[in-house]
Amino acid sequence: VTDSIAALEQGDAMDSTPTLSFTSYDDLMDTLTPRVLELIEAIRQEEPASINETARVVDRDVKNVHEELSRLAHLGIIFFEEDGQRKRPVVWFDELVINLPFDPEAGDTAAAAP
Repeated sequence: VTDSIAALEQGDAMDSTPTLSFTSYDDLMDTLTPRVLELIEAIRQEEPASINETARVVDRDVKNVHEELSRLAHLGIIFFEEDGQRKRPVVWFDELVINLPFDPEAGDTAAAAP
């Protein structure tokens, strides 16, 4: 996913949909909690200029929001645009598609594709 973000930032075309895979349904649900999805949606809709502003938008503690945003950035779900001391979180996709196979032959994995 992070390679795809870098390609998009440079204006390169992407050949395929970036995919983030989880080893289990529990990992997926631990990562994309309702609070995290609310945070992603708020960033996409409100386009806050900083982490502090993001925390105000979702009415949550700055430290908690910073930790969640850092984790999402590490996973490639968001990225930061830096402007001096400010880091503006950016959601680079319009939708999140979650594929949950129920076929036992498919293995115990879940994928999310922005």
